[in-house]
Amino acid sequence: MRSTQDPALLRAFAAELKARRAILGFNQEDLAFAAGVNRTFVAKLETATTSPSLSSLVSLCKGLGVEPPELMHSLMKRYRKELRAKSI
Repeated sequence: MRSTQDPALLRAFAAELKARRAILGFNQEDLAFAAGVNRTFVAKLETATTSPSLSSLVSLCKGLGVEPPELMHSLMKRYRKELRAKSI
């Protein structure tokens, strides 16, 4: 089966996650603990090698102290930038 992962979306999510983590002054382990996920999972998200499930996304939002719609809004802004950069 072919992968349906969108590389531009993964990169946008990675950048958004990393930026929000940095604003909080968290390292990957801090975020993982706050979100109740594994640190290596956070690392894979931030290198755009995997995508979160819906449950993981909600957990990450809790760890970041942000509501899912706010994170998704910011993510979509970054995603549109990724798509524009790709088309140049």
